[in-house]
Amino acid sequence: MGKEITIRECGTIAELDACINLQREVFGLPELEISPRRHLIVSKQAGGWTLGAFLGDRLVGFVHHMAAVTKGDEIFGYSHMMAVSADYQNQGVGARLKWAQRERALSEGRSFIKWTWEPLRARNAHFNLNRLGAVVEEYAENFYGTDYVTDPNLQGNAPGLDSDRLFASWHIQSQRVSELAQGREMPLRGSPQAKVEIPASSAALLQTDPAAVKAELLRVREEFKRALTQGLVCAGFERHGSRPGYLFYQRTAL
Repeated sequence: MGKEITIRECGTIAELDACINLQREVFGLPELEISPRRHLIVSKQAGGWTLGAFLGDRLVGFVHHMAAVTKGDEIFGYSHMMAVSADYQNQGVGARLKWAQRERALSEGRSFIKWTWEPLRARNAHFNLNRLGAVVEEYAENFYGTDYVTDPNLQGNAPGLDSDRLFASWHIQSQRVSELAQGREMPLRGSPQAKVEIPASSAALLQTDPAAVKAELLRVREEFKRALTQGLVCAGFERHGSRPGYLFYQRTAL
């Protein structure tokens, strides 16, 4: 019988260094953009933590959680990064890490976690919105001010894309998130009021037509911000067909 993956906190220097190496493998970031060991250590001293997915002694995934303060003295979680080794992606490791992050945050008395993802990433959109029950209430233009490509297979083909990001708002004590955590579906009330379509595979399009990806990002930016300005909340993702898209609802549907 093979070894089973376990989720636990990364506590040693070697385990934190494995997180650094996994960043290089998965994100394909320039060295300047890698979060170093010192950052992970200092973050822990400030109330954060790094959960790892281990297969024996091998780290196959991790999520780094930072403590943040807003609205006076309210403490919430900021999920700075999550990475899963290529040979363990699409096997539920990322979901186990996120649900473990939720449990840890709940045990600390938290009710909210936020993070970002790229608007044109359909797989991330489905995972964050449909599987985890996060919502989007904020769109950030050129958030990191860089134009690196976060797919290591595309290095050398960077088209100078703005680093736009969607902010995931994860209300971890909400009824919907609680139901999803138990593996139960909880459909949203009402019908979508707007949809913002994205390419089925921005990574594939980037390899053949970078200019088209830039144009798509600008279109998505304007349509997304227009929907949010109308008071709608992005709470779902339609992943089927050649034009998947973000679904927007009235806030009462949440």
